[in-house]
Amino acid sequence: MNTRSHALTVSGVTVEVVRKEIKNLHLGVYPPDGRVRVAVPLAVSDSAVRVAVIGKLRWIRRQQAAFDNQARQPQRQMVPGESHFFLGKRYRLTLVPTRGRCDVVLRNRKVMEIHVRPTGDIHHRERVLARWYRERLRELVSPLVAKWEATLGVRVATWGIKAMKTKWGTCNPRARRIWLNLDLAKKPPECLEYIVVHELVHLLVRHHDDQFHALMDRHFPRWRQIRRELNAAPLAHAKWSY
Repeated sequence: MNTRSHALTVSGVTVEVVRKEIKNLHLGVYPPDGRVRVAVPLAVSDSAVRVAVIGKLRWIRRQQAAFDNQARQPQRQMVPGESHFFLGKRYRLTLVPTRGRCDVVLRNRKVMEIHVRPTGDIHHRERVLARWYRERLRELVSPLVAKWEATLGVRVATWGIKAMKTKWGTCNPRARRIWLNLDLAKKPPECLEYIVVHELVHLLVRHHDDQFHALMDRHFPRWRQIRRELNAAPLAHAKWSY
């Protein structure tokens, strides 16, 4: 797709302007710091963008203020007693020294044990946990993809999981390939299913237009409510809204 991007400053607000082959203007304010992004048709002028942004300034500043007040999960140190999430539930971290296979074990729905080398540092612990998240996510995603391929009448050529800083998922309709964010393992199962459905619908409709929303409404009616939960604190850091 033909796209161009640059930045504008409108009444003290920095706006990322992305021009692409779309029909309508889309304005969004995104966590964690209230970044403003406007996607516009290729022919729309900067003057028209400024007018649109000025008309939404009050709303933009309300959204930015909400992000400023939103509690955030601090940087993880991978130490005992720290909180970690799996499928939307909070677990207290404990470290178990091992000479065998490094792994993660959940105990009593409250404790997350990370079995690691006694000499392992924070990066070693992070790798063990990330591998475990990836394995669990693959187990969850496979049946969801099969279910929604059948429901929507689409077929994915390939799908994968990777760490992403700005998106919960991506879809390449031409290659029929989707990627899912590793952090979805931390979110409730319905959030994972929403992203799977969202990306598969993009195989039918490329853009977030009325047709896209109609398909989401038809097949996954609670998607707006789940989207709000997906982008809620404390795990909303460094993710765009959907």
